[in-house]
Amino acid sequence: MSFKPTPLFGGAITVDLPSTYGDTSQIRQVPDHQEVYLDTNGYSGVIFEILEYVDKPDEEALQYHFADLVDGTGDATNLLNQGKGVMENTHPVHTLTFIQTPPPPTPSSAHRKAPDYIAIHLLLLRLKDHGTDILITINAPHYPGEYEKPPSQEGDGGETTTKLMKDADELRERVLASFDVREWGLFQG
Repeated sequence: MSFKPTPLFGGAITVDLPSTYGDTSQIRQVPDHQEVYLDTNGYSGVIFEILEYVDKPDEEALQYHFADLVDGTGDATNLLNQGKGVMENTHPVHTLTFIQTPPPPTPSSAHRKAPDYIAIHLLLLRLKDHGTDILITINAPHYPGEYEKPPSQEGDGGETTTKLMKDADELRERVLASFDVREWGLFQG
């Protein structure tokens, strides 16, 4: 996967994103507090959100943002990993990796294309001094017939990692390595 430096929020933040990712605001309206990039060759994407700082301990704040994303969706959620990472150019980051599986289609939703599941990475950068939480969500939807299911390996417990999941992992690592706040004034007011 090749990456390119990408300015966010008017260049106040920069990050390396896959060269196949395009700015969604070019085709639809995106709220001012978000930057959304989607793969022009598929369905994967990344969302950068500038949110109000949640006045809770870090782990609770991560759970708060996680619950805000998944509550009320009707999807089954399987937590894979929760931990910490480090953005090389800024601060520690709290991470959460999970799989969301939508419910079976109903007669009224059967005409809509729905993924089998979505692999998701959440990255939470807490900027208490600036009253800001930055939430980065990396989504890798898996649509029926549009991804290869890797063969199970003996002893792997039946778990498999798809190419889409590996690409999302690579993007996660690149975001951690390249995310750089260049203009801290972005978080004032």
